[in-house]
Amino acid sequence: MSGAATPLLLGASEFFPRGVLPYLLGGVLIGVGTAAIYLGTGIHAGASTFLESTLSYVSDVPRFRRYTGSRRWRLLFTAGIVSGAAVYALLTQSAPWTTDVQWWRLLGGGLLVGVGTRLGKGCTSGHGICGVGSLSETSLANVATFLAVAIGTAQLVAALGVSP
Repeated sequence: MSGAATPLLLGASEFFPRGVLPYLLGGVLIGVGTAAIYLGTGIHAGASTFLESTLSYVSDVPRFRRYTGSRRWRLLFTAGIVSGAAVYALLTQSAPWTTDVQWWRLLGGGLLVGVGTRLGKGCTSGHGICGVGSLSETSLANVATFLAVAIGTAQLVAALGVSP
C-alpha cells in the first residue's frame, strides 16, 4: 500500500461511518444502470428528462410531448428509483424517510432544484454521471457550478444559523 493512500484509508471510517461497501455497491449499480440505458437506447440517463416524459401523460405542452415514444421505459426507470429506496429500507429495516428538515423547506428546495435543472439543461444525474463520464465540457462546467453553489449555500445557511 502506498504512503499517500494510507491517510485516506485511515480516515475512511470518519467519511464512511457505515463502511465503504454500501457506497461502492451503490456506485457500481448506478454505473451499470446508466450504461445499460445508454447501450439499450442511446440516451443518457437523466432524472429531469424522466420527469418531463412523465408529464407527457397529462400535458399537451409540446416540450413534454416530444417524449411520448420513450416515456414507458423512462417511467419504469423513475419507478425503479423510488422502489429501490423502498426495497433497501425493507432489507436493512431502516426508516426510508429520516430527516429533521421541515416539509415546506423540502418542498421549496425541491422547487429550486427543479428550476435549476431546467436552467442548467439537465440534472446532476445526467451531467454528473453521464456527462462527466463522457468528458462533456458542458457537463463538467455544470457540475462545477452545481458544487460551487451547493457549497456556498451550505456555508451561508450554516453562517446564518438556520436549522431544520
